[in-house]
Amino acid sequence: MSAAVTVRPAEPGDLEALGRLGSLLVAEHYEFDPLRFLPPLPDMPQRYGEFLESQSKGPDRFVLVADLNGAVVGYVFGGIEGADYMVLRGPAGVIYDLVVDPDHRQQGVGKMLMDNALRILAERGAPRAVLSTAEKNVNAHHLFEHEGFRRTMIEMTRELG
Repeated sequence: MSAAVTVRPAEPGDLEALGRLGSLLVAEHYEFDPLRFLPPLPDMPQRYGEFLESQSKGPDRFVLVADLNGAVVGYVFGGIEGADYMVLRGPAGVIYDLVVDPDHRQQGVGKMLMDNALRILAERGAPRAVLSTAEKNVNAHHLFEHEGFRRTMIEMTRELG
């Protein structure tokens, strides 16, 4: 199926689909750990779509979509960041989100999105790419490891109340 999928920059007409997919990302992470991740809200698709639209307008950010015959079935949101002393990291490309519609997972769509995002980051001069993934998101771990990512940090959370 992935042969029929094309990866392209997000367009204004993709806003609703991006919001829906971003909302799925929020809900999935909330199910992993409701104390750590944002709760899904009724207007989350609109909020997330608007967030992605605003982020993709910056010179150091991009949103690519996986388009299957005119339907957006996934997206990747990435960008370039300079040195960050808070996380002890030099300049890097960052993959902020990678989401594939559940009906289209395990079909190569995520790999296509990741490959295109990594190409863009490399073309823009990023010396490395980093990402964060939820501890319980085992399927994502497999994709990222297959794409050459290695584990370098562990986030730990403690509630304070």
